[in-house]
Amino acid sequence: MGVANTLEYAKLFQATLDKQMIAQATSGWMEPNASLVQYNGGNEVKIPKLNMDALGNYDRTNGFVEGAVTFGYETRQMTQDRGRTFQLDSMDVNETNFVATAAAVMGEFQRTKVIPEVDAYRYSKIASVAIGGGRSATYTPDEATILKQLKQDIYAIQDVIGEVPLVITMSTILTGVLSNTPDLAKQLNVVEFSQGDVKTQIKAIDSNPIKPVPSARMKTAYVFRDGKTAGQEAGGFVPAAGAKDVHWIITPRNVPIAISKTDNMRIFDPATNQKADAWKIDYRKYHELWILDNALPSVFVRTGA
Repeated sequence: MGVANTLEYAKLFQATLDKQMIAQATSGWMEPNASLVQYNGGNEVKIPKLNMDALGNYDRTNGFVEGAVTFGYETRQMTQDRGRTFQLDSMDVNETNFVATAAAVMGEFQRTKVIPEVDAYRYSKIASVAIGGGRSATYTPDEATILKQLKQDIYAIQDVIGEVPLVITMSTILTGVLSNTPDLAKQLNVVEFSQGDVKTQIKAIDSNPIKPVPSARMKTAYVFRDGKTAGQEAGGFVPAAGAKDVHWIITPRNVPIAISKTDNMRIFDPATNQKADAWKIDYRKYHELWILDNALPSVFVRTGA
């Protein structure tokens, strides 16, 4: 197999895996918010920033008061630089079935290992920003009070920013508590929720969709294991010592800016691979999430006590 073919395979897998991230990650709806973010490879991005003066009095003699508009880009770094390399023995995978086998392996790897980790990082990042900015509070789950508490948090955000579309990201454990609320049926409606090319019908409160997330991905802090230090060889992520449960996160749909890139994916055929008679696949994922400072008042997080 020629170098050109392996390069084309890498591009194909890279595009497919990026699309899978948006469609299958519970936080995939955050990625379209990065549509104006400039990414040219590597671990840096440029986020657009717009500032302008507010209204002033109109003067009948001198006319309008001059205002200033400034537009620029703020450079941010993607701190999550993660990767793995895999080898598929040539006796198990020949050239004719390599594409199907590699696609299945990498798709399953991303579905079971990468997506949960990216979700966990994003939610813990939002939680840490909210806690640091005084936009969080604790709550002890109770069927008698959960609906009232949730609606109070929604109204508190709307009091600041108006009735803009919100997304409620909720631990599946809390959705179970919420589902047992006696008056819930009267409060719920069903809305269409789009994520990438996928559209689903999900439950909502006051037309604000509730996005259930496995509780293992809803903690305030994690340790992302390096894959090589003793005790961390398996890689992946585990809750940090002292981490709290995140019960729910409420944000406007357009506030979390998330980006993930399957960057610099490489494929080596058995003839090129110097270590073994095997296909070698290098997978590298850059990802990050930001809440811009001026958007913090529109975010609220409830955690465990």
